[in-house]
Amino acid sequence: MGAPRILPAGLLLGIGLGGFVDGIVLHQILQWHHLLSSTGEHPPTTVAGLEANTLADGLFHAATWLATVAGVWLLWRAERARVRWSGRELLGAALAGWGAFNLVEGLVDHHLLGLHHVRAGDAELAYDLGFLALGAALVLAGAYLIRSARLQHSLHASTIRPVAE
Repeated sequence: MGAPRILPAGLLLGIGLGGFVDGIVLHQILQWHHLLSSTGEHPPTTVAGLEANTLADGLFHAATWLATVAGVWLLWRAERARVRWSGRELLGAALAGWGAFNLVEGLVDHHLLGLHHVRAGDAELAYDLGFLALGAALVLAGAYLIRSARLQHSLHASTIRPVAE
């Protein structure tokens, strides 16, 4: 196995934590949707539908938890291997991972499969597009931070010169 790198750890942390934000804020606090709320087969207005949605939400949270644990494990491995990394690069990777989560989840669940919408109703397309726009913005912000961290590292590395004796 090659040397651990910080980018996969940050991406997995972003995917996991972004999924937690989605599930906790949109599913539980705001109660705008559940994972299967737009399928028609599991309406959250019935006990059976709410049970199916709660199970699906729980499985979704388990998957986001596993992504987070995998990210923490990779970060721990990188730290033990004394991999040089910056907080800016880790934050950038986490933002990019969160954005990638939003883009994939938004395209697949909202548009391709129609499992749910961010907020069902008259403006559901606007909410779904806003979710995708947020995802794209997070990916771009993350990529910018990763690039700037690597540029700063390479500039710093190129200015260190051995002392002539």
